[in-house]
Amino acid sequence: MTAPDADLVRAVEATLFASDLPLTAEQIARHLGAASVRVALDTLVSHYAGRGIELVERGGYWHFQTAADLAHLLRREREDPRRLSRAAIEALAIIAYHEPVSRAEIEAIRGVQTARGTLDVLMEAGWVQIAGRREGPGRPTIYATTAAFLAHFGLASRRDLPGIDELRAAGLLDPIDAAYAALTAGESDE
Repeated sequence: MTAPDADLVRAVEATLFASDLPLTAEQIARHLGAASVRVALDTLVSHYAGRGIELVERGGYWHFQTAADLAHLLRREREDPRRLSRAAIEALAIIAYHEPVSRAEIEAIRGVQTARGTLDVLMEAGWVQIAGRREGPGRPTIYATTAAFLAHFGLASRRDLPGIDELRAAGLLDPIDAAYAALTAGESDE
């Protein structure tokens, strides 16, 4: 990797600092009239590593954020955690793993109807967005996760979602596996 131009690194840093929204590398390069800013971004990531703020990429968008271990110092008032319903958590997981997905597909996977308010809550949180309409009968609305979803859960992309082996290792699938084993064992006794 070649050493980046110090002026380009400073310009990328200033652009990201002044922007009120996260930016893609391409947007930064266009804004600065530079061919590529990737090396400058890597330099800034290294420079800010272990400091009070850090440069991170979430879903292809770059932004500065407070270091996770210091975030508590900046909170002026205690945030009341807003709990999602089980239906909302299930719908969010289905959208994240199967996007783009329609309401009918979410309901088919869950096995029950999904209330309209469930998807509204996820869209209000900024984690889910309407991604268009599926080509087919009725042209149903399809949903996908957002960059805010990735940022909130600390994911660089959807590829970073845990796989089935990781979920099983975390003990999140054990109750399901045990219930399924008990169900199939009961069927073999008949």
